[in-house]
Amino acid sequence: MFSAVYALWHREVLRFLKDRSRVFSSVGQPLIFWALFAGALSKSFTPGGVDSYGEYFFPGTIAMIVLFTAIFSTITVIEDRKEGFLQGVLVAPVPRWAIALGKILGTSTLAMLHGLVFFAFAPIAGVPIDAGSAVAAFGVLALMAFALSALGFTLAWLMDSSAGYHGIMMVFLMPMLLLSGAFFPADGAHPVMGVLMAIDPLTYAVAALRYAFYGAGHATTEGLPSQALSMSVTVGFAVVMFALGTAVVLRRTARDAQ
Repeated sequence: MFSAVYALWHREVLRFLKDRSRVFSSVGQPLIFWALFAGALSKSFTPGGVDSYGEYFFPGTIAMIVLFTAIFSTITVIEDRKEGFLQGVLVAPVPRWAIALGKILGTSTLAMLHGLVFFAFAPIAGVPIDAGSAVAAFGVLALMAFALSALGFTLAWLMDSSAGYHGIMMVFLMPMLLLSGAFFPADGAHPVMGVLMAIDPLTYAVAALRYAFYGAGHATTEGLPSQALSMSVTVGFAVVMFALGTAVVLRRTARDAQ
């Protein structure tokens, strides 16, 4: 059982690292977003408590990196089905939850590594970081990576084509990121947007990341959900997404043999 989890985890990591286009797109695109938004909005929009928009957008960029890595990594589920590899895994004498866990752990490991690389830009962005905040941010990053990887895995398992998966990404996952408070604070948003941000689980993950960097009582965390609530929702988000990922794998359908 654990050998199967390790084998799938190892395969996901090696497969992604060998594909340079995926490595570049999952890291390069958020970096470009951060640089462009930080430069374009540095003079026109600076949320309270920070010196620049680039500093405010820094935790949101980490969330974007994790989301994009999860998207570009879990798309291999669709490719594995087309290549026949997935059918071979499904008939192996291992629990199906181990298949889900191995794939999700592989993707979340990649997402965490990409997010940790961006930590090096914290001094440039003006984000205060020390050993304590780095450890706290790493814990939040791990939960966020696992939750989004499980979400991406669940959606990819239900898709039959890569084009359909990209469509879901644009109409579901990207709005989820935009409404998380990664780009702008909830204060001053339209009431409808405020409700959508409140029910967006990624809002609480981004808030927990801001607490990890700045701590409670800082101007950047004013108006956010409490630190305890943010962590509780993030943990619950990870648990629910893994449960959904396991549920879709346990469900036996005719697509398993296709």
